[in-house]
Amino acid sequence: MSEIFPLDLKNIHSLVPETRRIGEAGEKLAARFLLKNGYRLVAANFKVPVGRNQVGAAVTGEIDLIAFDEETLCFVEVKTRSSDEYAAPVAAVDTRKQRQITRTARMYRKIFRLDAIKFRYDVISIVMKNGVKPKIEIFKGFWNEAKFRKKFWTDEF
Repeated sequence: MSEIFPLDLKNIHSLVPETRRIGEAGEKLAARFLLKNGYRLVAANFKVPVGRNQVGAAVTGEIDLIAFDEETLCFVEVKTRSSDEYAAPVAAVDTRKQRQITRTARMYRKIFRLDAIKFRYDVISIVMKNGVKPKIEIFKGFWNEAKFRKKFWTDEF
């Protein structure tokens, strides 16, 4: 099999900085996009420990951007891709990612005592193709915390 699909480790490692560069550029574009659309930025790349995973390892959550849209606190995940040929960038904001961001946002609200404030979870999708103006879309209220609340069962119907 290695003759058919040779593994070039130099190529794999050279991709990591490129994806990181695209991600960082996307976050800067997203911040400018939010400011241009009347948001007030509060924080970028907020990180906090959120607990432990199934094997007991510490888990750190991160939120790309935190901003106010009028009186609503928005926790914004930014997904940047160089192409949307196979899937839209928002496809990467799966349930696992949403759960991690939700846990991080709860910690943020707890740390800063923001119990009574309105909030929502947004996603900004950016496609940055070479030589073409970036395509930026915002998905307000992409998910809510209700889907992650624990459900209680009883024997009664």
